[in-house]
Amino acid sequence: MRVLGVDPGLTRCGLGVVDGGAGRSVSCVAVGVVRTPVDAELPSRLLQVSEAVDDWLDTHRPDVVAVERVFSQHNVRTVMGTAQVSGVVAVCAARRGLPVSFHTPSEVKAAVTGSGRADKAQVTAMVTRVLRLRKAPSPADAADALALAICHLWREPIRARLAEAEAKAAELARVHRARLAEAAKRRENRTGTGLT
Repeated sequence: MRVLGVDPGLTRCGLGVVDGGAGRSVSCVAVGVVRTPVDAELPSRLLQVSEAVDDWLDTHRPDVVAVERVFSQHNVRTVMGTAQVSGVVAVCAARRGLPVSFHTPSEVKAAVTGSGRADKAQVTAMVTRVLRLRKAPSPADAADALALAICHLWREPIRARLAEAEAKAAELARVHRARLAEAAKRRENRTGTGLT
């Protein structure tokens, strides 16, 4: 499976493509950062991100796009820009019929480093090690994009199995409730006709 990881940001948007193999084997295909000028108008900046993401999707043809889920921060302006870029990325993927999966920063950190509280340096170090890169991806947005792709590759099979197990459990519970209702109805019919 090939995943495009996106660390959304209006000034710097990290992009990383990772291929997943058997087990936890992963390899880096491409990594980069889209930069937009701070003094440009918002629509122009979003268009620039959109065009770059479209180019990456066309060039690398991922099976899925993994995006960092926007979480509450103290700086509302930063959150708004991040959310807008996330939306642009989701639309670019949707145009191609690609699934989009959102992962929280703590999920990504836990998947890559083993700790949901890891700092950026620890994430970068583990991404470099796991992907066997000669040098650490820079800036941190690039490393974060690769971490998102790795997180998706390692977590999605578990998530899919859990969803399948939950669906089976729900079906078993539905069948069990239907049998109980049918048994109660038969009992009621026997009682109503004077049979015991």
